[in-house]
Order: sequence, then C-alpha cells, then structure tokens
Amino acid sequence: MNISFCLITLNEEQNLPRCLRSVRDLADEIVVVDSGSTDATVPTAQRFGARVVARDWLGYVNQKNFALSLATNDWVFSIDADEELSPELQAEVAALKKNGLPENVAGFSMPRCVLYDGRWIRHGDWYPDRLVRLFRRDRATFAGGKVHERLELDGPVRELRGELFHYSFRDATDHWARCEKYARLWAETQHEAGRRAGPLAPPLHALFRWFRGYVLRRGYLDGEQGRRIARMNAREVALKYRLLRGMNRNE
Repeated sequence: MNISFCLITLNEEQNLPRCLRSVRDLADEIVVVDSGSTDATVPTAQRFGARVVARDWLGYVNQKNFALSLATNDWVFSIDADEELSPELQAEVAALKKNGLPENVAGFSMPRCVLYDGRWIRHGDWYPDRLVRLFRRDRATFAGGKVHERLELDGPVRELRGELFHYSFRDATDHWARCEKYARLWAETQHEAGRRAGPLAPPLHALFRWFRGYVLRRGYLDGEQGRRIARMNAREVALKYRLLRGMNRNE
C-alpha cells in the first residue's frame, strides 16, 4: 500500500516542518499545491522531498481536488499544514501500509484534537471532530462552498483511534480574525444559495451553539479554554447570520 500525502499551502513556513516531519516515514509521495507563498514555504516543502506545484488560489474545494488529481498513488492522505500525525496515528498508518487493506474499505476516519492556548481540547464542539483523511483517490472528491469543504466518499469507512493534532490558532487575535474570515465566506455562500435570515437568527443560533458546545458536549471540562472556545464559537455564529441578513437587505 503506497500513500500520497496531499497539502495546499500559503505562507506556511512555520507550520510545515512539524507537519512534514510527522509524515516523512509514511509518505511514498508528498504533493504540495502552493498558491503564491512569499515566505520559505516552497523550499521547506522541497527539503522534505515534496513535489510542489504553483497554482493561483481558486477556493478550498478547487485547490484540494487539484491536489488529489496530482497524486500518483491509489491511496491519499489529505492533511493541512497546521496539522500533525500523533505517534499513535503514525503507528496505525504504518501498520496499514505493512498489512495491506481489504478491497471493500474506501477510507479511514480519525479524531482531530486542537491545541488551544497550551491545552489539548477534548470536549465541546471541537472534539472528537472525526474526519476522513485517508482514502482511495478514485472514490473521493471534495465538495462544498467557499469554506468548510467536505469530503464525499463512495464506500465504507473504518475508524482509527490515533489523533490528528491540530495547531489551529496562534492567539485570541488570530482566532477571531479567522472567525471573521470564515463567517463572511459562509454568509456569501448561503446568500448565493438563496438563504434568508430573520431578525432573531443571530441571537438564537448563537445561543444554541454556546449551549450545545459548553453544556451538552461538556466544553466546561476544558476549563478556561473551553469557556473561551464556546464564547468565541457563539460570537462567530452570530456574526454569520448578521452578515447574511445584511446581504439579504442589500439585494
């Protein structure tokens, strides 16, 4: 079993070494699609033996599908530059490579664990965030809007236990900046699809998101970090619907 590891990048020189170190003993090929990095992303990737292809940014879905099209192996592991395979996940993937795979399996899912302000978050809306990242290339495609792409897979999925570590935010300022970016992209996608938002949508959706993450999914067990995450998630949801309402009114 040979695996192509596929990434899309833009100015990821800080994250990329950690990511590629975790996959270099497993990768039979590393494919990087870079959309115009101005830092050392490209030479860093090349130092790890990656094949780097430059391509203008055409959205998450488009870029990731293009990366898949460049892979030469039947199996692909799609990973982001700010992610890293845990030692347990590395061992599981190594065992799969050694032992081979049954023909009826199309992919494998794994839990993703976020490091937030010095703490690994294992409750609330962010965990286990189980994602299919290892899959048969000919049975998979990315779909979705301008943000939060999803993998559509044709066939059965098995679960792995090892975690995919996610180093998502540098600090609270970086966190909120990304919330604003993703909220706007979400609102644009929903508006273009014809979705409407009433005056109560922002507060009601925000309240539900906070209650689900902090109470129902026990985000409070992650301490102060869990409290901040629940609050930030609620703020982002409120912003999404405020932006959508503004777009509705400006038609």
